[in-house]
Amino acid sequence: MFKTLDETLAFCKEKEIKMVDFMMLDLDGRWKHLTMPVERFTADTMKNGIGFDGSNYGYAPVENSDMVFIPDLSTAYVDSFSEVKTLSVIGDVYVISLPENKRFDQCPRNVATQAERYLLSTGIADEFRIGPEFEFHVFNYVSYSNMSYNTRFKVDTEPAEWNTGAEEFNLGYKLAKNNGYHAAPPLDKLNDFRSRVCMLFEQAGIAVKYHHHEVSGSGQIEIEVEFGGLREMADKTMLGKYIIKNRAILENKTATFMPKPIYGEAGNGLHVHMHLFKEGKPLFYDANGYSQLSETAHHFIGGILKHAKALCAFTNPSTNSYKRLVPGYEAPVTIGYATSNRSSVIRIPAYAKAPDQKRFELRNPDGTCNPYYAYSAILMAGIDGIKNKINPEAEGYGPYDFNLYNLNDEEKAKIRSLPRTLDEALDSLESDKDFLTAGGVFSEKLIEIWINKRRKDALKYSLMPHPVEYEMYFDL
Repeated sequence: MFKTLDETLAFCKEKEIKMVDFMMLDLDGRWKHLTMPVERFTADTMKNGIGFDGSNYGYAPVENSDMVFIPDLSTAYVDSFSEVKTLSVIGDVYVISLPENKRFDQCPRNVATQAERYLLSTGIADEFRIGPEFEFHVFNYVSYSNMSYNTRFKVDTEPAEWNTGAEEFNLGYKLAKNNGYHAAPPLDKLNDFRSRVCMLFEQAGIAVKYHHHEVSGSGQIEIEVEFGGLREMADKTMLGKYIIKNRAILENKTATFMPKPIYGEAGNGLHVHMHLFKEGKPLFYDANGYSQLSETAHHFIGGILKHAKALCAFTNPSTNSYKRLVPGYEAPVTIGYATSNRSSVIRIPAYAKAPDQKRFELRNPDGTCNPYYAYSAILMAGIDGIKNKINPEAEGYGPYDFNLYNLNDEEKAKIRSLPRTLDEALDSLESDKDFLTAGGVFSEKLIEIWINKRRKDALKYSLMPHPVEYEMYFDL
């Protein structure tokens, strides 16, 4: 939004901004923040940053945790949810050193910055454009308990089919299970909510392509946005989630990006569309290639598919992720590519025919990812594919122009599958990480910290008795 501090402060004076809010990201991908009066926002803030304890962000050991945050003025936006007029700014983490502070190699934005620089250094392309799809559920109520003697959760949303028999405030028009795709009002009771969110997106600089109700009848919706650069879109992913969640709360609702919040219903993905450009020219188009994709695009696909299992550790980093990656719900389970095939992990949209629109989407990522790490890892896998000329067809990854869910067991055994658990994804990352550390984009320490943290999640989940186990085993 701004290039200089003077420009920023002039805007604050004109708009009567009273506070400046600094948005920082922890290891998991949650925003944290601190706020100061606009009068305290000075040139010293931009030069020396704002000190904070990095150990509380999951970054560094307590004995070496003093870090500073440097605002990036280009990310500034007026916060729509603050009672006092507030300008919010995203920024980068630096470690304290002499003679000058240095970018912290574990900071998500710094990883994304380094990934874009690495792409430039290869000479392959100068721009990696991506477009994520926001899928999420909106509920009217959520409650959960994980006590030693009481494990349960309960969600509710007015249009869900389980409310057809509700005794109070029931006007009908409920959505059947997995029958919500592009539903129209009055069945679609979230249309105006989505429009209000999209208007806030536009005000914050996030260009919206469209919005609609998604497959799950239990309050699942999608907002798709226009393309941008890697770090830019990671910033906008975080900002988009912030707007969605806070607008929901403002309307006495709650939004979740959990991949599989409801059993038996479609789950939430974060599909990522992507293509490369050099000097403004698209690199993924070839009129004579399979699905009009160039050799460069095929090699990029080959890299992603070769490293797909390891990528899942960053693109699908929660135990809940693997409840979504199961057959039957348009979520991919096999490692392959195809045109217009939603059962394949890489789908090439047939409707994108123009050279500058030719692209493909990766369908396995979900909203529990840290977008900076996930988008960077995807790019690094693609670069590895181009550098090593990995041909996806020669490697046996397809193209699979048929429904992969309908194969018999013998045919399924011939096709490689995505990880079925978080632990399996982490095992793959441990054995396949060199493509991430190329060019110093991901540090060995970051990967080690990430694996250890996610292992703890998986262990906690595996040790907790589940209500369905009482159903299956209590009477044995």
